Amino acid sequence: MRDDDDDDDDDDRIPVGAVDPTREISAIFDDLETLLKNGDVVAALTKRDVNASLALVAIDGLRAYLENRKADAVEDLSTVAEEIKMRMQLSSTSRHGNGHDPSN
Repeated sequence: MRDDDDDDDDDDRIPVGAVDPTREISAIFDDLETLLKNGDVVAALTKRDVNASLALVAIDGLRAYLENRKADAVEDLSTVAEEIKMRMQLSSTSRHGNGHDPSN
């Protein structure tokens, strides 16, 4: 015997393939790109050692991935990862003189 509450749960399910969030996702990325191009935001991020230009490339990579343009996604996201890693290494070297964190 089925409980009537179970039927309600089944009615709330969205069939696979029935939702296309493309416009909503694109709008969010557009808003985020606009925000990351705002001078005040760039200045605030820069104070925290966050590069807004790299963040924009990361957005491009994630957008490409969600649009199933995986080769573009790999290129952009790899670039971002490599740049962040390089910047962390340079930052560590300048802070500690030899590139090694004494706490490790």
